[in-house]
Amino acid sequence: MDWKLHELRGFVAVVETGTFTDAALELGVSQAAISRGIASLERRAGGRLLRRLPRGCEPTALGQRFLPQARRVVAELAKLDDLLRAGHTSLRLGYAWSAVGKHTTPLLRSWAKAHPDIELELVRHNSATGGLAEGMCDAAIVRTPLDPQRFDVVIVGLERRVAVFASDDAEWSRRRSLRMKEIAGRPVIVDPRTGTTTSDLWAEGKGPRTLHTPGLDNWLDAIAAGKGVGMTSEATAVHHPRQGVSYRPVSDGPRIPVWLAWWHDEPPSGITALADALTGLYQGG
Repeated sequence: MDWKLHELRGFVAVVETGTFTDAALELGVSQAAISRGIASLERRAGGRLLRRLPRGCEPTALGQRFLPQARRVVAELAKLDDLLRAGHTSLRLGYAWSAVGKHTTPLLRSWAKAHPDIELELVRHNSATGGLAEGMCDAAIVRTPLDPQRFDVVIVGLERRVAVFASDDAEWSRRRSLRMKEIAGRPVIVDPRTGTTTSDLWAEGKGPRTLHTPGLDNWLDAIAAGKGVGMTSEATAVHHPRQGVSYRPVSDGPRIPVWLAWWHDEPPSGITALADALTGLYQGG
């Protein structure tokens, strides 16, 4: 079959962003071009790849089977593009929900000055490895442990936990901070793939009832709707302010370690300097 790269890129972007509009913005093309590309792919695939929803779309069963191969092709061809950039090196830094919170902009600005020969590019990918295992990036910021047989990791900082709840919550909206016990008394919405909130944070039998969500936007929407509360890194509050959602510090919540990770057998150019830069930013507050 005559597969076209721009169609595969469009399909992957729609799955990652959740809408045709956001995919078009991410790729810098028109929404009509995205729609035509998806329709062309579906004709070749012999079935629907995406299920249209009132507020976006999601992969069908066929789309779920098609997605890993499409991602792999797009990632491999992106590597070819990188190799052909004469005299220019790129370091792609992946993350799942939030990069490095308030340190993100200072990192990008200071890196550009200190390392003009290595472009630091942020890549958001909602997986446990922030896109590292999927070939979407060269290194990743993660907040959950990774397999030490596959990846090298270094802790670059620690972040506070924050509680997340609907802004019109009569009991919590006036509070300046919350405690772990109070959070356990509510249904807690979690993303089991990338989330840092697990039952291990509480004593056995003392944890909350949990509800699962497939990703960040769904998580925020459910919390805003009052279906439950959440707990996350303070970086999420920085990157994702949302109308109808409030964040408060968890006074007795254990800090969240922030790891920089990369493939054990393929350390990217500039990784040591990146680790040093991130550690310095976190140590500086």
